Amino acid sequence: MSRIAIVGAGVAGLSAAAALSEDGHEVLVFEGEDQIGYHASGRSAAMFEENYGNATVRALNRATGPGLRRMGVLTTRGILMVAQAGEQERFQQDQTDMGMEPISVEAARSRVPILSDKVAYAAFHNAAMDLDTDAVLQSFLLQARQNGARIETAARVDAVRPGIGLNVAGAEVAAEIVVNAAGAWADEIACLSGVTPIGLQPYRRSMARFPAPGGHDVRSWPMLFGAGESWYAKPDAGS
Repeated sequence: MSRIAIVGAGVAGLSAAAALSEDGHEVLVFEGEDQIGYHASGRSAAMFEENYGNATVRALNRATGPGLRRMGVLTTRGILMVAQAGEQERFQQDQTDMGMEPISVEAARSRVPILSDKVAYAAFHNAAMDLDTDAVLQSFLLQARQNGARIETAARVDAVRPGIGLNVAGAEVAAEIVVNAAGAWADEIACLSGVTPIGLQPYRRSMARFPAPGGHDVRSWPMLFGAGESWYAKPDAGS
């Protein structure tokens, strides 16, 4: 079996650690932040929709679905897309790509009563699920640790030498294989490894949480997004 170092302790790194350690490999996980899942894995929209994304992402979604269902981390939410009169082309493209059913504006408003008169088109898909992202991360973390994997946080990777190992916070670590699971910072790890970057760029992510408008009970509302995914909104903890 191999000694494998994984750079990044988000959902990609921890799921890889769980699977590789299950196969008997010696696994070391290094995360530069002070906690696991600090960036995208802990700040996502927390939704699982098999038809979301390009062809590659949709294939990964379909492959991932059965495992998530076995983990018990999915609950039905549904997803509602709305568009204004000038957005018909983008609306129809998204509707086709995501396999959504067109519904009337009145039907959409029965699900989300605050929709304005500017809404001209609506489509709905009931199979979109809320995803308990923390439960996913903690499950993979527990599995990896039970299999003997070592997870270190606040452990910044300074250098990578393919086939030899890596330098972490000034210390040399031997590893036959290095897995680059650094998310939006994967290009940085690629450059440290002498691998050509592919153009990944980290961006700031912003969100706002506000009280349910008009005193509505939003718990049963679907996730709501605009054509072209220009914006989205999702019920969260009563807000």
